[in-house]
Amino acid sequence: MSNRGEAVAPQHWGPPYLLYLGNPADELAIKTARGVAHWRPEWCVGQYRSPACKLSLGLPDLGMAEARAAGAKTMLVGTANAGGVMAPETVADVLAALDAGLNVAAGLHQKLRDNADILAAARRNGRVLFDAREATRSIPVGTGRKRPGLRLLTVGTDCSVGKMYTALAIERSLRRLGCKADFRATGQTGIFIAGDGIPVDAVIADFISGAAELISPARDDGGWDLIEGQGSLFHPSYAGVSLGLLHGSQPDALVLCHEPTRRHMRGLPEYPLPDLEACLQANLAAARLTNPAVKAVGVALNTSNLPQREAWAACRAISDRLGLPCQDPVSMGVEAIVDNLLACCAA
Repeated sequence: MSNRGEAVAPQHWGPPYLLYLGNPADELAIKTARGVAHWRPEWCVGQYRSPACKLSLGLPDLGMAEARAAGAKTMLVGTANAGGVMAPETVADVLAALDAGLNVAAGLHQKLRDNADILAAARRNGRVLFDAREATRSIPVGTGRKRPGLRLLTVGTDCSVGKMYTALAIERSLRRLGCKADFRATGQTGIFIAGDGIPVDAVIADFISGAAELISPARDDGGWDLIEGQGSLFHPSYAGVSLGLLHGSQPDALVLCHEPTRRHMRGLPEYPLPDLEACLQANLAAARLTNPAVKAVGVALNTSNLPQREAWAACRAISDRLGLPCQDPVSMGVEAIVDNLLACCAA
């Protein structure tokens, strides 16, 4: 597995990027674009928005030809909708990007190459199409055999609560302390940020734990693999992928991620969010199948919808209740969580 140092994006489709927003329904719809802009701002030339789009990443608004002239190499489709399909407007914009000389990368369930017009335009212009939501390497069945190395997995009370941001923040904090650490991407946004990874929601269910073993192989350098979690054990739609990652990661440490203003599971108003302690204990119990020594080392709170004073109060209350450091990785950092990680688990 490559990517043992700073993240390096593949050169055939990689940055610099024009981030495509289109006309998204809400903030969650552009989480891919926002994640790339936040963690790899040096890779982002600008954004492309439909005239009706009211959301922004704070990047220059550029047309396809303008972006190419400004140095963009790839248009990254950074938006998603229910079902992960391309709207007719998106297809037209992808064709325009290809004709302007840009490669196109996307993380939708609907593949770029499965659209005949897009495929023809790419061939006509000699451009590259990259579908991140596709498992292209050979993935073995998971074995559960103990392998050397230190691993942390982020888990959540729900989908889209900050598991990727937390893993990346912990990677950055560990590196600042001089520790070896590598983010391991399991979703399309993480793959765009890291330049490598396996989209586990595109992996056949029997091979999910094997995919986790593959992206976090044995290591003997004392460093950490920070594995991006997916879904939630308590989400009826996505618990399967969460369980597979827990088993295949063999995590030494778990960080529980939570969004405190959310009242129900994403997309399922009839399912309330689980109790934090019950959720944490369920994840620890599942993880013990392949690593009986696993420990919970912190709680990462997404407080973006709370005033600052309420955010700090929420973190203090959860920390007191669970006996673990609790921080918002974006607004507060993860230093207390990392200190506890190193105190509890480092070799």
